[in-house]
Amino acid sequence: MASLVPRPPYSQEEIQRLYPKELELQLVQILLRHGERSPVSARFQNAGLAPFWPYCNAARRLTSVAMASRDGSTWDSLQWRRRLERFGDDDGPVMAAGPNGEVDGVCQFGELTDKGRETTLALGQRLRHLYVDQLKYMPDLISSSDSIYLRSTPLPRALESVQQTFWGMYPLTARTASFPPTTIVTRTPADETLFPNDSNCRRFNQLSHAFAQRTAEKWNDSDDMKYLNKLISAWMPRSSPKVAVDSHPRLSGIMDTINASLAHGPETRLPPEFYDPTARSIIERVSVEEWFSGYNENQEYRALGIGGLVGDIVERMVANVERSGLTTYEIGGDDGRLGQARGGEATIRFAMSGCHDTTIAGLLASLGAFGGEPWPPFTSSIAVELFKKKDQSQISGGIRPKSATEKQAVTEPARPGWLASFLGLSSHKSPPLSPPPSEASEGIGRRPITELSVSEKAKLDGYYVRIRYNDKVMTVPGCKKAGNHLEGDDSFCTMAAFKAIADDFTPRNWKRECDANMETATIKPVGKEEWAGFSRAEPSGDASGSPGQTL
Repeated sequence: MASLVPRPPYSQEEIQRLYPKELELQLVQILLRHGERSPVSARFQNAGLAPFWPYCNAARRLTSVAMASRDGSTWDSLQWRRRLERFGDDDGPVMAAGPNGEVDGVCQFGELTDKGRETTLALGQRLRHLYVDQLKYMPDLISSSDSIYLRSTPLPRALESVQQTFWGMYPLTARTASFPPTTIVTRTPADETLFPNDSNCRRFNQLSHAFAQRTAEKWNDSDDMKYLNKLISAWMPRSSPKVAVDSHPRLSGIMDTINASLAHGPETRLPPEFYDPTARSIIERVSVEEWFSGYNENQEYRALGIGGLVGDIVERMVANVERSGLTTYEIGGDDGRLGQARGGEATIRFAMSGCHDTTIAGLLASLGAFGGEPWPPFTSSIAVELFKKKDQSQISGGIRPKSATEKQAVTEPARPGWLASFLGLSSHKSPPLSPPPSEASEGIGRRPITELSVSEKAKLDGYYVRIRYNDKVMTVPGCKKAGNHLEGDDSFCTMAAFKAIADDFTPRNWKRECDANMETATIKPVGKEEWAGFSRAEPSGDASGSPGQTL
């Protein structure tokens, strides 16, 4: 599947089942894959596919910040349109054009297209319908976004997808006239953990190549690969004439071009052989194994590939439980300085992070919840929801839970790695590490649950975590064990059990661990204790005693 086909909104009966009255929603964290985009590189021009696609009309109406006075006291905006230049036959510059000679609205490689903007805008509208209209969790009208955490990877398509999704959830009509500029948090590529960062994590780069090589050795001479070669090898380049896991383009790169072309107009289509259902099924199944089996099988792979992000997610939930103000360190004070308004800012109630397919599948696979799923379509999303069990008086009506409007009044003041190459990134050197403010080390968010005192563990009692992927409820295998979930529904994992599972692959020092174990075997023999979705403090295996499903 190239583009996501969203399911209809939840019915009232589904809402009552999915959001039981004894639980109160405390925090929602959305991870969203960017919307539809152009391919990250030009492929299969010999098959008639145009290298430049005319689906990026944002290029006709770009706006940039411009300093309007030399002393920096006046700023304005410059409106402009972008056209692309490329090499001509004699190396002289010529204008890049679409398949019908278009020179405006031409996409950069890997750029969010008009279709991608449409689907991420629609995602925001669906989020609004659920969390504002149906659940009344978020306010209908906001005067600031201090209770909303927005973050993105450095790639423009991810940033623009977050912007479009936020706009869909809170359009101009849902923001007051005094609404200030929204804060969107980003990181330098060297510090990025919102996708598997093989360009800046040497050990993960080593492991990812090893799992890719294992997949190539398993599949390159298979009957499935022979089937693919009969169909499409005629369009492979002379330098790499056979389709293979590690061909050039790689099998996953072929899938990328197929999916990108399917998501857009007929002017940018490959020959029909590329869309053969059996061929697409083979390509997707092998690519999922190549890219994501390591998360399911190997604890070190999980820790270095996605563990830093999972640590952030858990820390944000525990900060919500503790009401410690740790979340304010991520955004800064009203005056833009760390530590100036610590503890005085709003507690985060809703978070959205713009990321990638490798983030979505990597996170689910690391929790043992991706078995059997296809490659994440464009605009896929994960919702990590934190709930608190109400006391009996709240359920029976003795104490009325605060409405979203009342909560708003309280919370809102007026060698380049081949994984990174697939995303379109290159390697960057890391700046010197600087310690965060001392306050950021407080709390229990990133401390393993095995190191917490009895009183600290007790803080997590009555809290539950639930994961929805593209509006489908997912279950973490380790949460099925008795005592690890809400009675009667094992999709609601206790906060303590979820944290214990996440602790097992949350790195203590990601950058240091990225440079460790470089001389050891790259893929250890698979042991039952390595399977994703369980805490190693408890026996592994699902409710029936069998390990998670191999991808």
